[in-house]
Amino acid sequence: MLFRSGDHGEVPDAMLGAFQRKGIIVTPQEFSGWRGASKRGMVKHFVEDRGPATGRAALEDAIYSDFVTTVSKSYQNVQPIPGAEKALQELAAMKLLLCTTTGFDRALTTQVFSHLGWQHYFVASITSDDVADGRPAPYMLFHAMEAAHVNDPAQVLAVGDTPLDLQAAANAGITGVGVTSGAAPESRLRQEKSIAILPSVAELPALIRKGLPRR
Repeated sequence: MLFRSGDHGEVPDAMLGAFQRKGIIVTPQEFSGWRGASKRGMVKHFVEDRGPATGRAALEDAIYSDFVTTVSKSYQNVQPIPGAEKALQELAAMKLLLCTTTGFDRALTTQVFSHLGWQHYFVASITSDDVADGRPAPYMLFHAMEAAHVNDPAQVLAVGDTPLDLQAAANAGITGVGVTSGAAPESRLRQEKSIAILPSVAELPALIRKGLPRR
């Protein structure tokens, strides 16, 4: 987790509201299980599960468009996690190749990073638009490795704030690190495979400098 727009409630509020306005009820607890997943994939899942027998594609498009419109407004003034940009600068100074992966689509991802002015830190930014299956599938991580020209998963560290982030890392054979400055509490992240749970991505450079523990 590198940024926040406010109280962390913008994304679930936008998604649950978009469903409700089309007559589909999804609970906050159900949404929580999809944190970190493709937002398009989430819409498709619940429309297929609870929507009408016909017209599902149009309904999916309408719900997703509603969600994007709402959350884009919320993210117009997105703010970085304290210490996140300093961490990016330190990691870049270590000559590490940085990539991002996200359950957001390309347009929203571009909006966020353009606002923050962070594009230059990353050799690639992989979004849910780039893969057929989002997290916990490992494909966004593999696309990031491809973009960085890294072919050994042992040389990669995946950092995320949701259980699905860590599950995707495990499925890719990549070392995972959890951070609690985002969507999931420490107790939930510790149920997944990782080498460390940090309070913030700001602590990542120090972890790398002292040497990563064995998985």
